[in-house]
Amino acid sequence: MKKKDIKILLVDDEQDILEIVGYNLTQEGYQVVTAVNGKEAVAKAKKELPHLIIIDVMMPEMDGMEAVENIRKVPELSNVIITFLTARSEDYSQVAGFDAGADDYIAKPIKPKLLVSKVKALLRRLKEDENKEDVLRVGGIEINREEYKIIMEDREIVLPRKEFELFYLLASKPGKVFKREEILDKVWGNEVVVGGRTIDVHIRKLREKIGDEIFKTIKGVGYKLEIA
Repeated sequence: MKKKDIKILLVDDEQDILEIVGYNLTQEGYQVVTAVNGKEAVAKAKKELPHLIIIDVMMPEMDGMEAVENIRKVPELSNVIITFLTARSEDYSQVAGFDAGADDYIAKPIKPKLLVSKVKALLRRLKEDENKEDVLRVGGIEINREEYKIIMEDREIVLPRKEFELFYLLASKPGKVFKREEILDKVWGNEVVVGGRTIDVHIRKLREKIGDEIFKTIKGVGYKLEIA
């Protein structure tokens, strides 16, 4: 996909951020659409169907966390890449951001060139997604990437993006021993600074939501995580 075909939704209530970040992204050749609060962001996302959303947390009318949760509920936006760009850099804020459905969490202030570099890294996932199978079937389980859901014995399970991508990765190679570094790179991207504990938390959430029987059905999934 060419840069001129990539649409980015930039959301912030600070006009200078919209102007500076928007200018640098436009100079790179991307299409840039802006919104000034979470409520407008949801509406613009539904209308524009962007490939990437860069959104602040603290905003009027609707904050970024709630906006992302609402965006993730829209089927047409299930695959959109989302990153927070915010001054809230506390660990608990980052965890909340990922739980809301974000793919990355970038702290302000950040130099424009570094932000553009991070955007490029995030957008590389578009090419990776194109190479993945839309539907993966293994051990009697159907994993649908287009709709972000798992079907097992007529039971449908819908998961947040990060949990789904983690399960898809593990299920794509049953029995393989995955190193934590590989999981972080494939699911969170090498630009994201998170610890191995993040993987443990998401694995625990997966087990709670879909049950250990699914992990056991796919040989080794969730049990052969190599700590290196």
